[in-house]
Amino acid sequence: MDIERKANSIPEFCVAHGISRSTFYNLKKVGKAPRTMHVNGRELISVEAQADWRKACEAEAIVAPTEAA
Repeated sequence: MDIERKANSIPEFCVAHGISRSTFYNLKKVGKAPRTMHVNGRELISVEAQADWRKACEAEAIVAPTEAA
């Protein structure tokens, strides 16, 4: 039986999104990481928070000015 996961640990999130753990914590420090929740002493990121974070990153990339080459 294959169970669909509803949340991931920070290391799992980082692997899935191609970022390092240090990058995650740097994002968290400046308020740009996904929402987290604490469950039984573990810090987890729900699939909803991950989707919201990706949407916010995409929106920021659209409105951010790009540097001319």
